[in-house]
Amino acid sequence: MVNTSVVNNIIHLVGGSENINKVWHCMTRLRFDVIDESKIDQQSIKSLPGILGAQIQSEQFQIIIGPQVNHWYQALTQVLAPREPTDGDTLAARKPKKGLISLFMDTVSGVFGPIVPAIAGAGMIKGLLAGLIALKLVSAKSDTVIVIDLIASGVFYFLPFFLAVSAARIFKTNEYLAAAVAASLMYPSLIEAAKALANHTPDAVSAFYFLNLIPVSVFNYASSVIPVIFSVLALSYIHRWVDKLMPAVLKTVFTPTFSLFFAALVALVIIGPVGIWLGKGLALFIEGLFSISASFAGLVVGAIRPIAILTGMHHAMTPIALQNFTDRGYDMLMPMMFMANMAIAGSTFAIWLRSNTREEKSVVVSAAISALLGITEPALFGVLTRYKKAFIATTLASSLASAFIAFFGVRIYGYILSSIFSLPAYIGPYFIFTVVGIALAIGISFFLTLFLVDKQTIQ
Repeated sequence: MVNTSVVNNIIHLVGGSENINKVWHCMTRLRFDVIDESKIDQQSIKSLPGILGAQIQSEQFQIIIGPQVNHWYQALTQVLAPREPTDGDTLAARKPKKGLISLFMDTVSGVFGPIVPAIAGAGMIKGLLAGLIALKLVSAKSDTVIVIDLIASGVFYFLPFFLAVSAARIFKTNEYLAAAVAASLMYPSLIEAAKALANHTPDAVSAFYFLNLIPVSVFNYASSVIPVIFSVLALSYIHRWVDKLMPAVLKTVFTPTFSLFFAALVALVIIGPVGIWLGKGLALFIEGLFSISASFAGLVVGAIRPIAILTGMHHAMTPIALQNFTDRGYDMLMPMMFMANMAIAGSTFAIWLRSNTREEKSVVVSAAISALLGITEPALFGVLTRYKKAFIATTLASSLASAFIAFFGVRIYGYILSSIFSLPAYIGPYFIFTVVGIALAIGISFFLTLFLVDKQTIQ
C-alpha cells in the first residue's frame, strides 16, 4: 500500500502540481517532465520512505521506485491535480527547449514504458519458441507450438491497442477514444482487404472511397507503431478543438462523436498511409544501396536498423528478404538485421552491468536476453530509449558489424527470426564471418556503451 502522505510530499518537493507538465513511468521509475528543474528538492525526495533514488537525466526528473512503481504511479495520478491544457499543449507540453530527437525518444520511451512488461514477457516466450523450432526440438506445425504462438504473438499483433491507451496518457486525451481510433486501423474489413491485395486476389481493392471522393488506402496496420502514436497525437488536438467549439449542453454526446470521427478519418486517410509509405520508401532505398555496394549497404542498413525498429518501419525490410530467397535462394539483408539485434543485446548487457539496483538489473537482463533471442522491443523501448548514448553505441556497432559481414558476403539460406538460435541457417562457406560479426556487434556495443554511459546516470 502506497502512503498518500509520501505521494503528497513528492508532488510538493517536485515543485507542486503547477510545475509538472506530465508524469509517466517505466519498469522501475516515475518520470516527470517539469517546467522548472530548479524547484526540485532531490535530496529531500531521496530521503522519503520507499524511494530508492532520484536524478535528472535526459531532461526528465526520475524517481527510482522499483517493481512497485505502477502502484506509486496510480496513487500519484489520483492525488495530482490535473492542469488545464492550453493550446498546443501536448507533445511539446509547455517546455520547448528539448530538441526533436530528444523529444521523440522521450515520447516513445514514455509511451512504451508502461507496456514493456507485456512486451518483455511475450518477447521472451516468442524468442524461446523460435529457438526450439530452429533447433528442431519441436515441430513448427504442432498444436503445442500454435498455442504457445497465440500467447506470444497476441501482444505484438494487437500492439496498436496497447500503444493507443499508453499514448493517450502521454498526450492527455481520452484513452477509450484512442483505443477506438486504433480499432479503426485494426478492423477486419481493412486487414482482410490488405491480405487480399497482398495475395493478388482477383477482386482485391487498393482503397475504399469515403463519399466516393476521399481514398482510404488499404494497408495492414497490425503491429504498427508510428501510425498509431501520431494518430493519438492528432486525436488529442482534435478532441481539444472540438470540445472548445462545442456548446456545453452538447459536449457529453457530440464531443466524443466528432472527435472519434475526425481523428479516425485523419488516421485512415493521412497518418496511417504516410507511415506505411515511408516504410516502403525505406525498402526501395535499401534495394538501391545494394546495387551500389554490399559493404556500403551494410554500413547504412546497420545504422538505420535500430531506429527503423523504434519507428516500426523495419517491417518494410522483410519483403526484400523474402524476395531474395525466391530469386536467389539466399539473402544478405537478414544477416544485417541479425547484427543489429546482437548490437542491441550488447548495449543492453552493458546497461545491466552499469545498473546499481537489483530491481533495475532484473528488468534490464531480461530485455538483453530477449534481444539475444531476436525480440528487441523490450531492450529498445524499455532500456535504450532512456539512455541515448547507449542507443548511439548500438547504432555504431550495428553499422560496423553489418559492413563487416557484407564485405565477406555473409548470407542466410532460410527465413528465420534473427536470434542467436538462427545460427544453423548460416552454416556454409561464410559461417565463420557470421560468428565474427556477432562477436563484433556484441563486443563493440557492449564496451562502447560502458565507455559512453556514466554509472552515475543509472540508478
